[in-house]
Amino acid sequence: MMRLAIASLFVLAGCAAGTSVLTPADSEQASDFARVVGPFPVVSLDGQELSQPFLGGFNVPRPQYVDIDADGDLDLFIQEESGMLRFFERTGGEYIWRTDHYQDLDIGEWYRFADVDKDGDHDLMAEQRFSHIRYFRNEGSAETPQFELAVDTLMMADGKPLFSDRQNIPNLTDIDGDGNLDLFVGLVTGMVKRFEAVGYDDNMVPQFQLVTDRFEDIEIIGERQSRHGANTMTFGDMDGDGDEDLFWGDFFEAGVLLLRNRGSRTQPSMRGEPTPFPLNEALETSGYNAPSTGDIDGDGDMDMAVGVLGGAFNANSSTVENLYFLEQTENGVFENRTSRLIPMLDVGSDSVPRVFDIDGDGDLDLTVANKILPDDNSAGRVYLWENVGSVASPSMVGRDFIALADTFHQTVAPGDLDGDGDVDLLVGKWNRDVAYFRNDGEGYTHVKSKYLQLTRGSNSAPTLADIDADGDLDLFIGEASGTLNFYRNVGSATAPNFELVSDEYLDIDVGRRSVPVFSDWDSDGDLDLFVGSELDGILMFENTGSVRQPVFEARGALDIPTPVLATPEFADMDGDGDEDLFVGGVSGGLFYFERR
Repeated sequence: MMRLAIASLFVLAGCAAGTSVLTPADSEQASDFARVVGPFPVVSLDGQELSQPFLGGFNVPRPQYVDIDADGDLDLFIQEESGMLRFFERTGGEYIWRTDHYQDLDIGEWYRFADVDKDGDHDLMAEQRFSHIRYFRNEGSAETPQFELAVDTLMMADGKPLFSDRQNIPNLTDIDGDGNLDLFVGLVTGMVKRFEAVGYDDNMVPQFQLVTDRFEDIEIIGERQSRHGANTMTFGDMDGDGDEDLFWGDFFEAGVLLLRNRGSRTQPSMRGEPTPFPLNEALETSGYNAPSTGDIDGDGDMDMAVGVLGGAFNANSSTVENLYFLEQTENGVFENRTSRLIPMLDVGSDSVPRVFDIDGDGDLDLTVANKILPDDNSAGRVYLWENVGSVASPSMVGRDFIALADTFHQTVAPGDLDGDGDVDLLVGKWNRDVAYFRNDGEGYTHVKSKYLQLTRGSNSAPTLADIDADGDLDLFIGEASGTLNFYRNVGSATAPNFELVSDEYLDIDVGRRSVPVFSDWDSDGDLDLFVGSELDGILMFENTGSVRQPVFEARGALDIPTPVLATPEFADMDGDGDEDLFVGGVSGGLFYFERR
């Protein structure tokens, strides 16, 4: 049976509680949801088998290589969201996802691992909102770290707090080999402050003093735009001469700049013009690049990962290709091995999943829409992953995009609107329009670009359901303002006629970017309402009434991790009789939760 045949049983009517009566999420609501990053085989649009397809995507990855478990290889940490740190353990030559929120640490807008207290294990510095520095000490061991907050604001030796502008990512190293840790803070002027640890307080928290506010007279100016900008920096021995070279990423610089240390381990000298890196073939991206160095392949020389945060050169172009690995193959020569160091399903930004039987073969296929194409600023797309497996054992193969509306922010609402047994589509757009595409058996025919228009707002997000059990599909539309629009079908199952009932349905308001879907959460035969939101996750409204006369009660947000701009989709992917959950979001990938 097709997904939309099931969807036609969904019903909704009557009154409901608004957001003012939202209660804390029931602790049992999501207890049977398990997040799985590789639940079934998935092949990418370019033919690559993805072992971890549902990692959620990257838009602004900030990497750091760290041997966090002291097993002799470098693990990988990546910050994608504010305050959260993803951890990938290096196992068998691959990076295996372990968590999106490492030890529940709040790292603000940046983080740096370093042995701050010189006890042989890694400690952590991170941003204390806003633009101060907090220090997490490793109270565990090198093999089994346990980070505890030692102080929320690092201090200078004179008692003043250390300041590091939050849009710049600083770094730490012992630049002069004297055993004292040096802290380098980049400024939006393109210059660098150097601080040195000069001792510890009674709690063994380091205290710093300013060495210079213009380290090595460095002043980085963007080559193309002659401007300073937000910046990142890291150190590494690029040329194997035993001293630390400096690498710089800048908002107004399309690549990574190298300031080679022409001095020594104890007397650094980095004066002179910065050089685009690598020297053999300079990396060029959308700008604001965040490098991290380390000997990844164990061959004794420095390699590099580069996260692209998106700067002055069309940041949209790097919403997919944004985590590079540069391998040093011979002295000073670096080869670009990949721009997707952690491969996953990722369509760019603002992903919206929809699951239905697009080809009529009896199993569920997956579509994922995005906001805008990375390589074409004219429109977004709806991409198709065809299920070449079965109802109980899906196997998804990326096929290409479905030719629909030539516009941004497409949100697909599948349903049999003409009663011919196949799945037609309503397509929401970035504005208030909803288009209609009829399935004629050989593809989709564009029936009308402005089939419906919201009374106001933008980012129309439609979904279809038979809310009054009269055998035809009615229509709900979310929008940018966070409210819901309800249109009752006063036509028929073969000739729908959607009539507006309310553009503030039941006074539900989720803040911004409402995306409604339905699922029989409690298996009581009626449909419950779920609404994705910009910042508050997926809000549940339980139907405590009946199929024909539902009553919705607000239950709060599902207690599962969700991205910004959460877009939910329920589907029984394993044929076990309950519906699993996909969630799209701002970073362009998907999360997957199996209901057990």
